[in-house]
Amino acid sequence: MAELPDFKKQQYAFTAHIRDPENNPLPDGVEDRRMAIYRDLLFNNVNSFLEGSFPVTRSLYRDEAWLKLARKFFAQHQSSTPYFLEIPQEFLTFLENEYQPTHEDPPWLQELAHYEWVEIALMVSDEETDLSEVDHSGDLLKGTPIVSQLAWSLTYQWPVHQLRPDFRPDEPPEQPTFLIVYRDSDDEVQFIEANPVTARLMQLMQENENNSGQDLLEQIADELNHPNREIVIQGGHQTLVRLHKAGIILGTNRQ
Repeated sequence: MAELPDFKKQQYAFTAHIRDPENNPLPDGVEDRRMAIYRDLLFNNVNSFLEGSFPVTRSLYRDEAWLKLARKFFAQHQSSTPYFLEIPQEFLTFLENEYQPTHEDPPWLQELAHYEWVEIALMVSDEETDLSEVDHSGDLLKGTPIVSQLAWSLTYQWPVHQLRPDFRPDEPPEQPTFLIVYRDSDDEVQFIEANPVTARLMQLMQENENNSGQDLLEQIADELNHPNREIVIQGGHQTLVRLHKAGIILGTNRQ
């Protein structure tokens, strides 16, 4: 810092005070009344965007505890982008990699924030599947199922889709929560609660290149070591049809 020109030192002092006024003094020659305008404006803008991006998370915090969390993010995190739409991703990065939870934070903070971020990420995503390679009415058993790029299969330790002010569990359930979150044809983000078998089927389809739906269901039957393979195949076919109707499966690979 000593080697920087004076105007650079003043800029660093100015921004350091705005980010963390409790630990960084006012820059020399700057009136506190004027600095308060910048302090409040910048923090309130970021906090307002966080509250709008993570409404459920915010609703589960006391005002004082939430402001403390938002302040830590504002003061400590070095964002890699100036775009407001990417603040939710930056906040998630902060929670996952930098933040040390306190007794005021719920144990499901990271997972709930991730779940809420997924909705934003899918809403603004410009990912597209080349539909010229998709047969919408293709046979889901004989063909290779194609999953939408805007469908994510997620697994959480906590029931993140059920958390609310009157449901705040202290211990995770015995079984994890499996969700498929996707953007539908009306560009609305939806979610489906899945079971472990459907989650495994989604994983196989998203990793798949050439295997047919029948092949994938046969593999699942092998993994389950089910005594009646036909039950697995029939149930799996029904699941494929449901996912197709929802728009999660777009069709089959056009041969």
